[in-house]
Amino acid sequence: MENVVSYLPLLLAGLKITLLLALTTVVVGLCLGMLLALAKLSPRPWLSRPVFALTNFLRGIPEFLILLVVFYGGAQVLSDMAGEGGTPLNISPFGAGVFALSIVFGSYASETFRAAFLSVPKGQVEAGLAYGFSPLQIFRYVQLPQIWRVALPGIANLWQGLVKDTALVSIVGLDDLMRKTNQAAQTTREPFTFYLVAALIFLAVTLLSMAFFAWMERRSSRGVRRAR
Repeated sequence: MENVVSYLPLLLAGLKITLLLALTTVVVGLCLGMLLALAKLSPRPWLSRPVFALTNFLRGIPEFLILLVVFYGGAQVLSDMAGEGGTPLNISPFGAGVFALSIVFGSYASETFRAAFLSVPKGQVEAGLAYGFSPLQIFRYVQLPQIWRVALPGIANLWQGLVKDTALVSIVGLDDLMRKTNQAAQTTREPFTFYLVAALIFLAVTLLSMAFFAWMERRSSRGVRRAR
């Protein structure tokens, strides 16, 4: 127990990196997911079909494999572009983690947003047009509040998975919670103790996230009549 207390600042420093990675990824992933959902709903087949194929492809590949391809493959591509006499270029573990996790998160979020878009009655959009609203105003004031309310439970589930997937990025050298835990476990030779502590920290983050999303759902559902 004394070792856990002495290594707690190290673990908290790793937790800070883990949360920063997760929050950055969720912001990028949500924006990407919204754009992909709009592309999927496009009446133009040349746009919607490739996007459907791309998201299905990304969802069918393990996040770990995508991370390795981005980190090592991206570094190789940059080095080849620099040429033999150029300076070797590397990709930061944090950047590789954000990119890899964001494209996977965005692929799943696109389906969540697409279903939420389809849940908004078309009559409301037509009413907005009849009142002289622009398409952007209709999206901002009519569609987006309802889309957000419907999509929140799905986004909450994706967030829980994302928090756990951040542990994968320690493989490429990111000093996150998992990597700091590995260092503490190897130094003290108490792997069970430190991995258990890491598991409890991840569990605490998950429980706090669940409470936050439950509050968000209640807030977004104000004024909505519940079915009995």
